Amino acid sequence: MNTRTHEGIAQAARAAVEAALWAPSIHNTQPWAFGVSGDEISLRADPDRKLRISDPSGRQMTISCGAALFNVRITLQALGYEPHVRRIPDPERPLLLATVRVRPGREPGEHTRLLHAEIERRRTHRSGFTALPVPDRLVDALVAEAAAEDGHLMPVGSEAAARVLAALTGAAQDVQSQDRAFVLELLRWARPPGSSRRDGVPEAGYPADLRRMYPQHFAQRDYARGHEWGTASDARVSTSTGLVALLTTAGDRREDWLRAGEALQRMLLFASAYGLSAAFHTQALEMPELREFIRRHLCSGEPPQMLMRLGFVVDENVSVRRAPSDVME
Repeated sequence: MNTRTHEGIAQAARAAVEAALWAPSIHNTQPWAFGVSGDEISLRADPDRKLRISDPSGRQMTISCGAALFNVRITLQALGYEPHVRRIPDPERPLLLATVRVRPGREPGEHTRLLHAEIERRRTHRSGFTALPVPDRLVDALVAEAAAEDGHLMPVGSEAAARVLAALTGAAQDVQSQDRAFVLELLRWARPPGSSRRDGVPEAGYPADLRRMYPQHFAQRDYARGHEWGTASDARVSTSTGLVALLTTAGDRREDWLRAGEALQRMLLFASAYGLSAAFHTQALEMPELREFIRRHLCSGEPPQMLMRLGFVVDENVSVRRAPSDVME
């Protein structure tokens, strides 16, 4: 391997890590750390960013890292390299979630370039959607994108099932709002106006009036907690629930959680390419008894990893990310 190839791999590895930072994560905790050694990238979970109250098992943290792993993979492919991935490579090192060897590859195809172009454009939505329906062909394509990563995207076509999920989300949020530990953990990741921190949910990342925006739909996290934070949304065009969907996996181990994150990010990037945004509602999945209820009655027995709404928006949310130097070991 000549010097030029060594330099090319090093540059590609750094670009892949920088792209990984744009992955979605619960409360924008960005719970990952990366190492680059020669032609290998390592992905580790950052235990200091784990939600110890709402995510004691680390499931949501691992899903978040899985989304970052997909960004690494698709970036390397877009640059003409082939990522050789080992997931959960060492049971004795539980924080090490994956290693990626950078190998020479081939010219990226149109689909790879399409997904890669959306990495920095994709945004998490935290409000209502327009009344424009999601076309069936696009829904089928999203299902196929998730399946390519061993994920199962289940559009909720039944209005009754959607109402059940909305009710469970609201019930979980009401219970959590009465738990001081839950509330304090959420507030840790709520950013007040003018904050210079590059993680958490910024004040401009959610609507100011949650009750007006969600009179009958899915409960949204209350990051403001009584403060007059948030942005104004146009209630005339932004009150539709959108398409409700569940992402499930065949199993419920750490590797399944990691693959769920990869499947999630793949379908989110594809959705973004067609103007579609996603809003996440994980409250009920953070309560074991409600997650089990959803698995048994709404997921054909498969463990639910993510509950979301999909739709079209008229405005764009803002997002913040840490610098590469903050996540590189």
